[in-house]
Amino acid sequence: MAESTQLQQAQLATILGPDPAPFQTLIAHLMSSANEQRSQAELLFNLCKQTDPDSLCLKLAHLLQFSPAAEARAMSAILLRKQLTRDDSYLWPRLNPTTQSSLKTILLTCIQQEDNKSISKKLCDTISELASGILPDNGWPELLPFMFQCVSSDSPKLQELAFLIFALLSQYIGETMVPHIKELHAVFLHSLGNSPSPDVKIAALNAVINFIQCLTSSGDRDRFQDLLPAMMKTLMESLNNGNEATAQDALELLIELAGTEPRFLRRQIVEVVGAMLQIAEADTLEEATRHLAIEFVITLAEARERAPGMMRKLPQFISRLFAILMRMLLDIEDEASWHTAETEDEDAGETGNYSVGQECLDRLAISLGGNTIVPVASEQLPAYLAAPEWQKHHAALIALAQIAEGCGKVMIKNLEQVVAMVLNSFQDPHPRVRWAAINAIGQLSTDLGPDLQVQYHQRVLPALAAAMDDFQNPRVQAHAASALLNFSENCTPDILTPYLDGVVSKLLVLLQNGKQMVQEGALTALASVADSSQEHFQKYYDAVMPYLKAILVNATDKSNRMLRAKSMECISLVGMAVGKDKFRDDAKQVMEVLMALQGSGMEADDPTTSYMLQAWARLCKCLGQDFLPYMSVVMPPLLQSAQLKPDVTITSADDNSDIDDSDDESIETITLGDKRIGIKTSVLEEKATACNMLCCYADELKEGFFPWIDQVAPTLVPLLKFYFHDEVRKAAVSAMPELLLSAKLAIEKGQAQGRNETYIKQLSDYIVPALVEALHKEPDTEICANILDALNECLQQGSPYRVSFTGLSERYPILGRSGMKPVNSRSCGKLGKIFALDLAGHQWSMYPECNWILDTRIAGPLLDESQVRSIVEEIKQVITASSSRKRERAERTKAEDFDDEEKELIKEENEQEEEVFDQVGEILGTLIKTFKASFLPFFDELSSYLTPMWAKDKTPEERRIAICIFDDVAEQCREAALKYYDTFLPFLLEACNDDNPDVRQAALYGLGVCLEFGGIVIKPLVGEALSRLNAVIQHPNALQAENVMAYDNAVSALGKICQFHRDSIDAAQVIPAWLNCLPIKGDLIEAKVVHDQLCSMVERSDRELLGLNNQCLPKIVAVFAEVLCAGKDLATEQTAGRMINLLRQLQQTLPPATLASTWSSLQPQQQLALQSILSS
Repeated sequence: MAESTQLQQAQLATILGPDPAPFQTLIAHLMSSANEQRSQAELLFNLCKQTDPDSLCLKLAHLLQFSPAAEARAMSAILLRKQLTRDDSYLWPRLNPTTQSSLKTILLTCIQQEDNKSISKKLCDTISELASGILPDNGWPELLPFMFQCVSSDSPKLQELAFLIFALLSQYIGETMVPHIKELHAVFLHSLGNSPSPDVKIAALNAVINFIQCLTSSGDRDRFQDLLPAMMKTLMESLNNGNEATAQDALELLIELAGTEPRFLRRQIVEVVGAMLQIAEADTLEEATRHLAIEFVITLAEARERAPGMMRKLPQFISRLFAILMRMLLDIEDEASWHTAETEDEDAGETGNYSVGQECLDRLAISLGGNTIVPVASEQLPAYLAAPEWQKHHAALIALAQIAEGCGKVMIKNLEQVVAMVLNSFQDPHPRVRWAAINAIGQLSTDLGPDLQVQYHQRVLPALAAAMDDFQNPRVQAHAASALLNFSENCTPDILTPYLDGVVSKLLVLLQNGKQMVQEGALTALASVADSSQEHFQKYYDAVMPYLKAILVNATDKSNRMLRAKSMECISLVGMAVGKDKFRDDAKQVMEVLMALQGSGMEADDPTTSYMLQAWARLCKCLGQDFLPYMSVVMPPLLQSAQLKPDVTITSADDNSDIDDSDDESIETITLGDKRIGIKTSVLEEKATACNMLCCYADELKEGFFPWIDQVAPTLVPLLKFYFHDEVRKAAVSAMPELLLSAKLAIEKGQAQGRNETYIKQLSDYIVPALVEALHKEPDTEICANILDALNECLQQGSPYRVSFTGLSERYPILGRSGMKPVNSRSCGKLGKIFALDLAGHQWSMYPECNWILDTRIAGPLLDESQVRSIVEEIKQVITASSSRKRERAERTKAEDFDDEEKELIKEENEQEEEVFDQVGEILGTLIKTFKASFLPFFDELSSYLTPMWAKDKTPEERRIAICIFDDVAEQCREAALKYYDTFLPFLLEACNDDNPDVRQAALYGLGVCLEFGGIVIKPLVGEALSRLNAVIQHPNALQAENVMAYDNAVSALGKICQFHRDSIDAAQVIPAWLNCLPIKGDLIEAKVVHDQLCSMVERSDRELLGLNNQCLPKIVAVFAEVLCAGKDLATEQTAGRMINLLRQLQQTLPPATLASTWSSLQPQQQLALQSILSS
């Protein structure tokens, strides 16, 4: 060991010694392609760095200055830059002042003498990297004067390099550059206007654009407005001189400016956009140049967060741009290979122009919206459809399909015109036009559904069926089958069922077609039709399944892999549609085939893998617990797919060699700073599918999934922060509560392989903090809401009672639409009431739409105080972040170009924000119910975040949520909550008469809670409460559908006054008034409470209720009659039993005349119903 250390020391002494040769050799070895030689050199280089950083840096600088070899100089510049970058191995602070001074001098000398352009640029990087670390603290006072000197020199090379450094410093430390704004403005203006060198002008343009982006004040940015004509002139001059490469550089820089600072362009927008459209219309220019000019205008249209509505103020330009894009769609050839293609994906004849036109129409429509684009399309498309050339018909149909997503709301208003336009082209003589018409119907079915399906099924489905008969043109047939998939996805069984006979028989004919593309289309369509028609598909099962199984078994060639994969999809969806009993026998055979396939080892690029993952999950959904024996086959490859590492390549952003030129569509590239990152999307898709499936198995198999938790939890928990793919994170988030529930049920049912409650606590301690941390870092608002929802479900697992319900199709759209919709269980602080009812021994049957699971066995919360603290801290951050996003949106509404279209988009964004607030309310409700009064110190901390949500300027949803949270505190903490009444009751009382019915309902429910538990604290306010309740109950529209829930809660609160504050009211007046409001029939939870109260009052012969001489008895009997006739809706079984007993007592004790008159006041059907109830 000592010998090797001595050897290394000797090597270092030689390398860093006076002879330059050993150091040059070391640098050469660092560039070596031989791994071992390079690794050895890296080891020595790092040792030099640790032991003598001064000598190392000076050696590198010497090489940079004097080496005749360009590779050595380039490598030295790169290595110096790495040593001077502010990261973990930042060397600068370790160097002595003499070395630091020498390095700065050498770098500035080198930049003046280096002739190699590529090395000069690397030197700019090195200087900028060092300057960004030391310039803010005045560590390089010579640098800026030197750069201003370069810019003013006669050397175009030095001018260009100085601008490159200015650009980089603006990116890195813009704030340090701002004090020099005046001098910079002058040099930028001079160089852009006067320099004869195109390279200098582009470098100056780059510097200007980077500098404008670093300015935070709009006033500072406006000082550069006068540079815009010179910036545009730089672009136009390079085009006029035929220097398109320079022009393309300029365009890319201007596109960056359009995306980040669109408002800078606003004052001269007409000139700038006009110039860009002129470039786009110039046929003599290269395609790439024209595409960049279009990209600039589209980028401006898309920059709506920074310049809302600006582009919509230029209708003449939008019309011109639309016309340019339409002409690009004409750039298409009728190549023979399109007709003979083997797969639907082959796009023979489509050019670069065509693809850009297609993509840009889609983006333009999404960014500007239907009110702007539909009038332009209506003006231009008819001429295309009336023209004789097939290309024009094709272009019009493609354009319609492309704009549908962005213009859906407006196109739905003109549906007749749109559908007629497309269906007329189903008869076009040219097959590519017919294909485009079918394509448009498919796209419109997705973007304009379900309106299109409901109104036009009788025209669209026969047209698609007829297109399936086009045996001369297999591509048209296959596309008609694919469009049927889009159409049926937004279809209800009642629309589809009448057409099934014809559609299924045609699809069976196509299944037997020799063309694989047609067979694949037919399989996909059959799968979708089965999924949409559900049990109605049973009558076709015996005809269809043999064909599907035959394809699954026989399509074994490599060329048939996709066909076999689609047959799996189809079989599993048909199985789910017809149900377990019908499918059971075939399911066994199918699973044998799948197991054999899985065991045979598939190639990495085999599409079967992803289809098989989904097919297994659907089979599990169909077979339920019968699927358990297959889990040992399914899970290993599924876990392997879920654990796939993202396939990422990182290159320099200015290195155009690798990723950009590859034709591999499965690689997506993003540029971050000076790095370009390429990600293989197919790997991400497989990973996302696998994670979704894991979640599905846990949800479906419940305790049966327990044996896999120890492998699945460590796989999915880290993926809560997998930022490469949203769907992976969503699936991981959804799975967390499912894993906890699975463990909990397995332990309760004794199926946990000897594990006990401590295992649940360990699992919770692993999952809950991970969810909290993920919430802290989550960039997507929708996923934030999902994480809060999952956290809430996890907390409920540890609550003494838990309600959950399944909504499979919502969570796993990949499985088809077969699950139930999740129901919002907590409307206005009601969950406490549901719990109370259940614990009182009542039934859950009043909620037939939910698959309720009630757990009371494993009691005791799973959280400890520090975890509650972390959740509360995170909730504070969520509320703060959400409020600041809303403030930013409010700022956008003040922009000069703000219009109705923007208003609509902001409304949608705010609705997404309300979902986050909703989940905050839910999770706080759960914490309050779980921890009761011991949660109040946390509630006190949160009150400064929650109180602003009561304000009148907040949205109704925010106010409703804030009220619900207080309702929960009042209901769950009772006496301990009395201290909050002074603060919150004035708000609550005012909200009882709010314009919004949901806010009113929440407030009235809360008022009822306070009247029940508020004791003497609320007594002084009973009078005001009474008059506010009266205003709700007496309102002329009180019983309209949207108001009835608030009305019922007001009646319930009035009942609380009668029960708990009788001494504060004129009972002889108020109680009969309350009785007159009964029965209540909207809010079924309150109905049960109120009718139970009525029952108790009758049982104790309440004097004010019965009235003088029992004059209110007929009304009471009428209420009982109505409640009993409603079945289990309006009263619990227990209450109904008591009502029946009371009515029987009345029959026996009342004088016959009184009884007869009471009876006669009932409706005839009520009399009959009561007689039948009382006699049974």
